[in-house]
Amino acid sequence: MAKLESSIKNMVLCLSLVTLLASALLCGTYALTKEPIDATMKNDKDTAIKNVLPDKKAEIGEPQQIKLDGYDEPFVIYPATLNGELIGAAVETYDKNGYGGKLKIMVGLAKDGTISDYSILETAETPGLGMKAEEWFRAKGDIRGKSPATTKFSPTKDGGDIDAITASTITSRAFLTAVQKAFDAFMKYQNK
Repeated sequence: MAKLESSIKNMVLCLSLVTLLASALLCGTYALTKEPIDATMKNDKDTAIKNVLPDKKAEIGEPQQIKLDGYDEPFVIYPATLNGELIGAAVETYDKNGYGGKLKIMVGLAKDGTISDYSILETAETPGLGMKAEEWFRAKGDIRGKSPATTKFSPTKDGGDIDAITASTITSRAFLTAVQKAFDAFMKYQNK
């Protein structure tokens, strides 16, 4: 086979073919993995909702979207009832000011606004530091059983009542802000 002459036309043709092939492979991989990834994310969210509720036997109602001033995305409330009475909710909340960007959390709240539990849904925080939030706020800076109505949900370094993750104040601020916003959205939901 004869060697192609090195010309602009041949280089552009070759580069175009390589780009087309790479794009086709990328699209094919996306198409094959989209459904399983979406199913896994939905399953993780459903599990998080059940795990954070104040009573695991509660029935989960239809999700409600609540807008808060200064936030472009709504907060999603999953109301929890037991024997037809509201006992609390799971709130899908977020803050975009984490060290690695957006931090998304599912927060469980009792009817009075007390935090029953939480689960981190999405994070891009620094491994080894900011990634400790899941354990930290259950141990040293335990937020469960506290209410943003009576506790200032910001790090002690900022004049708040919660111990921040050592060497990870930005992540702590984002986490605690997201929890505070979950409380605010739930209170707005109850008062509408």
